[in-house]
Amino acid sequence: MSVKVVCVGGGPAGLYLAVLLKRQNPSHDITVHERGPEGSTYGWGVTYWRGLLDRLHRHDPDSAHAIEASSVRWNEGVAHVRDRVTRQPGDEGRGIGRHRLLEILADRARCLGVRLEFGSEITAADLPEADLVVAADGVHSALRTRHADHFGTRIQEGRNPYVWLGTTKVFDAFTFAFTETAHGWIWAYGYGYSAERSTCVVECSPHTRSGLGLDRADEAEGLALLERLFAGVLDGHRLIGRSTAGADAPWPTFRTLTNRTWHRGNLVLLGDAAHTTHYSTGAGTTLALEDAMCLATSLRTHPALPEALAAYERRRRSDLLAAQSAARYSARWYEDLPRYMDLPPHRMFALLGQRHSPLLPYVPPQLYYGLDRAAARLEPLRRLKRRLGPSVARALQSRSVGTP
Repeated sequence: MSVKVVCVGGGPAGLYLAVLLKRQNPSHDITVHERGPEGSTYGWGVTYWRGLLDRLHRHDPDSAHAIEASSVRWNEGVAHVRDRVTRQPGDEGRGIGRHRLLEILADRARCLGVRLEFGSEITAADLPEADLVVAADGVHSALRTRHADHFGTRIQEGRNPYVWLGTTKVFDAFTFAFTETAHGWIWAYGYGYSAERSTCVVECSPHTRSGLGLDRADEAEGLALLERLFAGVLDGHRLIGRSTAGADAPWPTFRTLTNRTWHRGNLVLLGDAAHTTHYSTGAGTTLALEDAMCLATSLRTHPALPEALAAYERRRRSDLLAAQSAARYSARWYEDLPRYMDLPPHRMFALLGQRHSPLLPYVPPQLYYGLDRAAARLEPLRRLKRRLGPSVARALQSRSVGTP
């Protein structure tokens, strides 16, 4: 049975949902409304990992191949701490320009027959008639705000201000840079997303921002100061600001958004309109695309809309628990950064990789590092016992406690 779907918001979640629904049933009438002009997206590059790429290939191989071909890869992490550098192997990560990602998804949607309406702002007061209305209009969703009491929207402000920048420096690994100033620490996360550009997110405490004068500097002054502070990793390359009309104020604090429920009648929330997770986990775009996969699957397997939307919400809320917990602890790790900065760089970097742990804030860093290393040494024995099987494992255990 064909349905009419109106998707408000032309970000990754909205476009990918349109692609998936049109693939499931070419007779669906699907329109995506995006208030900005085509190609006017904010942001620089987004990150994702191999697991997402595998899921993209299963759901729509054509767009997955295009995304993979337009991505850069890395499999190492680098941390610059004061004048010392440590480099570690890691999972294979990927970066793609946000503009390029949206271009790929928009082209794929058009090829499948989805109508894309750019410069088309839809408000809660003038919703088009449709069987399903998808609010994919971001963290500031007008459709969600209109019914905020029903959705039970809750926004929690983070502590640290940050700024999202681009740079002409192409990082060959996921790069962390920690700089100590007279006013406290300031740090950057950098990752490539094309052969010419990288993303560079800079964060610090409110005290450090005001002490450095970044709260009073105009964009050019702020970029010049940050280029001096991170000269050791930028290698003479420049930082690039947004300078975009209608953009958020510079140096916001991160807003963690949750909702008590994700649907109301035939209106459903998708992506950042439903939830956000702290940028330090690099999961925002991945979670939005996974929302689209789950909603499309639920609509295919549940003929009745109420059951489909309930199944989508139930599944995604469950799947998000681990990601939301990791994001909370990751944000807290950076808020408590001075606690870790006197460790040797390789130990600090190891705990940076453990920042999602709920135990880490409550265990002295040196002790946690030692316990984590001891647990890692025990893991090969656990794997061996699993391969040997229960009976041999029990025999080994009985011998280890002196049983004859």
